[in-house]
Amino acid sequence: MKKHVWTVVPSFLFLAVLMIPMSGITIIDHPVVGFIELGVTLIVITIVFVTALKFRNYIRDVAQSAMKDCFDPSQKSIEMLQTPVAICGTHGELIAYNALFRKVFLDEYEGVNAPITAFIPGIDLEGALQMGVFDSEYAGRKFTVFVRVNEKGMMFEFIDDTYYKNIADQYFDTQTSVALIVFDNIEDFSSDADQEAAAAHLAAENILYEWATEYDILMRRLGENRYIAILEEAILNRQMDDKFSLLDRIRAIRYHGRPATLSIGIGHGCPSLTQSASMARKALDMSLGRGGDQVAILTDNEYVFFGGVAKGIEKTSKVKVRAISQQIAEAIEMSDHVLVTGHRFSDLDCIGAAAGIYSLVTKKFNKACRIVTDIERSMARDMIEKLSDSRDDMFIYPENGVMLSGQRTLLIIVDTQSPDFIESERLYKNCGNVIVIDHHRKMVNAIDNASVILHEPNASSASELVTEVIEYLADDVLNHTEAEALLAGIMLDTKNFVINTGVRTFEAAAFLRKKGADTVAVRNVFANSLDNYREKSLLVSSAQIVNHCAITVADDSLRSSRVVCAQAADDLLLIQDTYASFVISRIDARTVNISARSFGKINVQLVMEALGGGGHQTMAATQLKGVSVEEAKEQLIHVLKDWKIQ
Repeated sequence: MKKHVWTVVPSFLFLAVLMIPMSGITIIDHPVVGFIELGVTLIVITIVFVTALKFRNYIRDVAQSAMKDCFDPSQKSIEMLQTPVAICGTHGELIAYNALFRKVFLDEYEGVNAPITAFIPGIDLEGALQMGVFDSEYAGRKFTVFVRVNEKGMMFEFIDDTYYKNIADQYFDTQTSVALIVFDNIEDFSSDADQEAAAAHLAAENILYEWATEYDILMRRLGENRYIAILEEAILNRQMDDKFSLLDRIRAIRYHGRPATLSIGIGHGCPSLTQSASMARKALDMSLGRGGDQVAILTDNEYVFFGGVAKGIEKTSKVKVRAISQQIAEAIEMSDHVLVTGHRFSDLDCIGAAAGIYSLVTKKFNKACRIVTDIERSMARDMIEKLSDSRDDMFIYPENGVMLSGQRTLLIIVDTQSPDFIESERLYKNCGNVIVIDHHRKMVNAIDNASVILHEPNASSASELVTEVIEYLADDVLNHTEAEALLAGIMLDTKNFVINTGVRTFEAAAFLRKKGADTVAVRNVFANSLDNYREKSLLVSSAQIVNHCAITVADDSLRSSRVVCAQAADDLLLIQDTYASFVISRIDARTVNISARSFGKINVQLVMEALGGGGHQTMAATQLKGVSVEEAKEQLIHVLKDWKIQ
């Protein structure tokens, strides 16, 4: 009834007030009637105000009564509730509770003054009070807990919804994901017809089937080295908690010193198996593009990686390069002109690969071509000057490249695959067609709109890949200077043919030597000035060792160039029992650079990815914004302390 009164009070009040001027008008013509009307009006206004005041008091009494029921420590009020209820003081100590709380949480014993946190394990009390409602588990039962707080204490009400939450957990735990599995180097175990190779192959396959049986995973063979598996969410979570130890078990199988390796791509969190299979293919491509021996899980365009510690497996077949070379030739033929670019702070590999493409485009296809790079910031300025002696219009700055670009322009990107690292993002967006040639392990944010991608993570360098393209399309276009630029790029990334060097690397070097590359002239490209040599020596002598990793910091006063830092990182690897090296230096007021090198026992790509960077297994880098060199060093040490060394 009072609810209805409250609803009409505003209307009555408005009408009553409106009657006052109406009564005034009536008094002018009929004084008696007008005064009577005015008196009635005043009486109505009084009744309305009294009614409103009484209802306001009613609301206050109800609210106070409810608050009293919630926080009154007497047993009479909380025993009325049909759920476990506990009342606590301001510090979270139990003051009172009902019989249901005693039965469920106290096993019929008394618990006054016990902390409420003992009954909501793993829950932060301050956070719980701010949320007002949270989930909790106790003694095998699951609760939704509601919290009410005032200045004198708090009340916790526990809703036992174990049955419904178990059903929900079972539903989510049985969600299925598709996994595509590939043996990376099956040819190493099947190319030889001896029994040892066959036994190693069979042992690796048996481990895979035992793994599927152990975890109740449905797995079927798709081909000689490909498998498809269906696994539930609970099983996937167990594998993630175990860091996919299957990779370690497979890697323990060896033949002639070569480990077996496995790549897995998993499509996770999809509404259908079809979509999960599609995402699994993308994840597998990412896993293989990063060098294999790892698991890539794709969920809502976000990747999670496990493994990736083994050395990449060299592919001796050149079928892929031959096929893509034809696609590159067709793209060049269809374009009006060609621009070649690479990553910022271009190095010898970047410039050498770009010079090889320039020679191919201008001499084989007779197309206009320019190499776009910031010459002032390049780490290969001596090589740029040497190449410019024969063609002074070969190199242009990024802003000039943007002016030349258009929808009929072909942009060939070498030695990088990330839009964040290329010399000019505007140039990349302006060009109508894009080709990528890169050897670094695939990154999550890799360029995905290229018409042609030549990506070989097991190649030594971009210069090696470009050399192979030239061999197939036109082996007579290189002069001795361009051949030396390509050879310098290979020597830079292989550390003079020490790391990441395979059969194809030496074949490419032999081809360049045949085209006139002078090894002495190439070696002179790496010569240092006396000042640079002193700075490098200072960096090496001030290094410290953390978990078999050499770390050195270039003081701001040194102003060490990126070239000197890279050379110092290379020299630090020569220290006994050092598996990786890191040189930290400031490159501008807000940015700190970390150069990383290794011989393969530590995958420095993964280390740099943990700090937001990337690269290759043996050569990587990252740039940190808004930190000092000492803060960058602390972040690096934090990552390295628990790093697993293979």
